[in-house]
Amino acid sequence: MGLKERLKTDLTEAIRSRDEITSGTIRMILTAITMEEVSGKESRELADAEVITVLSREAKKRREAAEAFDAGGRTDKATLERAEGEIIAKYLPEQLSDAQLNEMIKAAIAETGASGPSGMGLVMKIIAPKIAGKADGGVVSAAVKAALA
Repeated sequence: MGLKERLKTDLTEAIRSRDEITSGTIRMILTAITMEEVSGKESRELADAEVITVLSREAKKRREAAEAFDAGGRTDKATLERAEGEIIAKYLPEQLSDAQLNEMIKAAIAETGASGPSGMGLVMKIIAPKIAGKADGGVVSAAVKAALA
């Protein structure tokens, strides 16, 4: 069963159990996936890796919205955004620990022979496919920059 099919099944279960936050969140995710499928010149079915990319983007939106609501004093909205983010996180691969991420960065630096800030693009090119959906891109970028400094 693919990730999209799992989402549809979970949506049906959430609707039956009258879980409004879960059903609403999964509906938003499925809408984002559909929008991605029909964007471009012709519609296509997304592979699970592409669905994970969409999920990562949606999770990031929820994190940023929660931070913005906290800054604006709207803790009720921030709590809702965090709850949606937790639901999305259930469908993402397990996140990499800092130690695992640092090991991957060291291996990528050794593989490319990169040194200094100019080698960041080479390292990111190698590491990006390996960490897709498993770590936030901003965190990875900062860690690579620190390792090359």
